[in-house]
Amino acid sequence: MTKRNDHIIITDREPGLPYSKGLMASLVMVTGLSPYRAYQVAERIEDDLKERGVTSLTSEELQALAVRKIGEEAGERYARNFVRWQEVSRMEMPLVILVGGATGVGKSTIATQIATRLGIVRVIPSDAVREVMRGLFSRELMPALYTSSFDADSALREAPARGAERVILGFREQTAAVAVGLRALMERAAVEGTSVIIEGAHVVPGFLDVAAFSERVLAVPLVVTVENEDLHRGHFVARSADSAARPMGRYTKNFDNIRKVQKYIKSQALAHDWPIVANYGLDQTIAAIIDLVVDRATAGDRGSDGQSELELEGGKRRETVP
Repeated sequence: MTKRNDHIIITDREPGLPYSKGLMASLVMVTGLSPYRAYQVAERIEDDLKERGVTSLTSEELQALAVRKIGEEAGERYARNFVRWQEVSRMEMPLVILVGGATGVGKSTIATQIATRLGIVRVIPSDAVREVMRGLFSRELMPALYTSSFDADSALREAPARGAERVILGFREQTAAVAVGLRALMERAAVEGTSVIIEGAHVVPGFLDVAAFSERVLAVPLVVTVENEDLHRGHFVARSADSAARPMGRYTKNFDNIRKVQKYIKSQALAHDWPIVANYGLDQTIAAIIDLVVDRATAGDRGSDGQSELELEGGKRRETVP
């Protein structure tokens, strides 16, 4: 008796590979959907094919079906992102996503999730750059490198002018030093043609000339904030539970300074026209950032009405901040 073959073959894939829900889910996640919802869409696609008795189809036919199912399950916003991402994935320029924000707003978690969904293998925190620079410069030479962003005032060599905010002056000095290393990372991405996510408190508008790289990388800068103070404090509770190296007391003691740094970074973002994404929930924030990435990547394909030629008909733009 011949064993029944339930595989659905993608005919133009070598060597006739079968449809995979896991692979499709990973492709759907570039829309901003959570892994769970992306896998649900992948299951719906498989169910549709089996119900219609389809045993083989082309990649183009599969993509068209995916767009329809994403629209049905999640809405046109996500379907548009799926279509437009196909254009992004064909770009020759590397993608450099810059995620700034004060301590505790969720930058590292967000950057890791974005990297997973967009298939970016390099995520570099600005604190890692600061650590490398510590090996090059002694505490006596550059004391600002040896403090945290929220207590950089302790490294000021001279008393600030009357009325000046000490923590911001120290933070600016530290950021100016680390920004040298961040620019080097962007240069490396441009030379190697490798996509990267750079995240950290030192990714500050005004200290990185993103426009200088516009011909060689697709740079997507943004700042993440947590507007609600109680929610912001709650992030430190979670951090402390996840890592003993991040005791909550240290952050709560300096919470006022952390909020001052956030206010400063936000003011810099407004002054330099960097998008600000308020983090009210991980999935919502990731979806908003992926919207930004796709919008920036496909901006050159837009007509006078601001809509990408790749977008589905009838779609509407949404606000950057969820």
